[in-house]
Amino acid sequence: MKQTICKRMKKTMVSTNRLLSCIVVMTAIVGMGMLASCKNNTSADLVVYGKIFTAEGGQLAEAFAVKDGKYVYVGDKAGAEAYVEEGKTEVVDYTGKGLVMPGCGNGHAHYSMGYAIQSVGAIVGREVDVNTFFKEFVPAMVKKARDNGATNVFGQGWNMMTFTKDIDYRRQLDAICNDIPMYIADEEGHKGLANTALLVKAGIMKEDGTVLKKEMRGGEIVIGADGTPTGYLAEQAGTYVRSFMDNENLFSVDIAKGNMAGIQEDLLSEGYTMYLDGYSSYFFNESFYKAAQQMDQAGNLHFVLGTAWELDSWMDVDATLAKASDTQKYASTHIIPRWLKLFMDGTVESGTGFIEPLYVDGHQGIPNWSEEELTDITRKANEKGITMHVHVMGNKGVERIVNAYVNGGKDELRNTLVHVYGVNEPDYKRMADHNIYVTSGMLWHHADEELQADLKRILPDGMKDKGYPMKSFFDNGVILSSHSDFPALCGAPDDPFGIMEIVVTGVYHLENATPWWTEELLTREQAIEALTINVAKQMFIENERGSVSTGKYADFLLVDKDVLTCPVTEIHTAKPEATYFEGKKVYPM
Repeated sequence: MKQTICKRMKKTMVSTNRLLSCIVVMTAIVGMGMLASCKNNTSADLVVYGKIFTAEGGQLAEAFAVKDGKYVYVGDKAGAEAYVEEGKTEVVDYTGKGLVMPGCGNGHAHYSMGYAIQSVGAIVGREVDVNTFFKEFVPAMVKKARDNGATNVFGQGWNMMTFTKDIDYRRQLDAICNDIPMYIADEEGHKGLANTALLVKAGIMKEDGTVLKKEMRGGEIVIGADGTPTGYLAEQAGTYVRSFMDNENLFSVDIAKGNMAGIQEDLLSEGYTMYLDGYSSYFFNESFYKAAQQMDQAGNLHFVLGTAWELDSWMDVDATLAKASDTQKYASTHIIPRWLKLFMDGTVESGTGFIEPLYVDGHQGIPNWSEEELTDITRKANEKGITMHVHVMGNKGVERIVNAYVNGGKDELRNTLVHVYGVNEPDYKRMADHNIYVTSGMLWHHADEELQADLKRILPDGMKDKGYPMKSFFDNGVILSSHSDFPALCGAPDDPFGIMEIVVTGVYHLENATPWWTEELLTREQAIEALTINVAKQMFIENERGSVSTGKYADFLLVDKDVLTCPVTEIHTAKPEATYFEGKKVYPM
């Protein structure tokens, strides 16, 4: 869960075309004994000068003009001057100050969840050890919940590497809070810790300790030496138990509305003008959808939002598909509710990703769905116009979901793989042939020394020094977009330029580590394409947004550094000096 093939479009970018048009017009007029001027009589609302990366096949421009929120001219400075009307046109000269580029996109993240957790619970720092967790963090979180009159205690963030499965978490949580349900997810959101009150409510056990359920499809209920649950829940077992919390009260529409302003400010400050929320039904209700729609209807939504309804392996497929389809009622000018989110497997780093060959200890990971089920779900979803958006990490999981997309899907629906740690070579071509998209955690294409050692210890030969391919998607014609997966950052940055530096260097600037899997690094231009036009393609809005092109909405950034030419180790320091959405400056206001 805090990365192309660009279609070239015809553009009036150079003065040659303007000159040819003028010659034709003047010839006709002179024949009638009249005089004429070639100056464009259309004034613009905004004209911008500078070094402009258009994200259209790597092209650069010197200027553009904006009228009624859209680009009406992209080309050289002399051509743009024809659109300037003194006293009416705002002129921004950004020459020599940095780079002008399209607004970025985030193809999968969980701002709705991250902000909700901060509103209704708390987030643990991954550096917190187990002892501090129980002595300081949990008591503080419980006090906050009780002070607010909460009927549940909710949190996230503990370190999946240091919180081992052999600890009796349930009883330690009970010692702090045993009267209301408690759930604390890990940093990835794929595992959770629950107290007895919640496990009883979910039907996992009785109050007297009798165990009612020891297994969960697509997940794991960890059982201790005494034969009772330890409170540690992995993958779908966690989402199942969490569904029994008082989610309507935990995350109401009012709370969601309060979060939306913060989510928007966060996105715009980092340079995101397109965002696909990867789990919009995180609290098993429609509060986030309602809040977003109300914000857009009020004219206050300044980014394009995509939403995804989640289907877990314990849910009824047809009923969930009906709910996902019903979210179409929230569609509006800037809201696109058309995705269905599934978990194919877990994460390779934690050993729950579905891989082949097996992990060193002989297990294969946790697949949540059979290929036949995935094929059937894909067929049903695509028939309703819903695009598949499937979390998948391991190479065996990728093979399975690609099979399902090929055999059950419609190529025009752009069914998408999310994250993608490993890919078998033949699957690249099948993805390209069937218009299968990938939104990648490109920000995770790095590994500190500790993680490198862990991967070498648990992964089979051939995978020990690999993960999160990028260049191979470009090389094989697969559309690759970038995502941050906020708040599941796993020690990586959330902003586009921090991501970009990792993508071109294989190193996170705060780590003392060797570059990771350098064969898969991207060029700067490819990185920007993955961050801009390819997210627009993923969200079906590439004809409207994602590049600086005549006729598209003017969503763009004034970046305070030229990230195309600055030293690679300085890319991460870049930030938007201004973010524009539909021709209006929306950050800073």
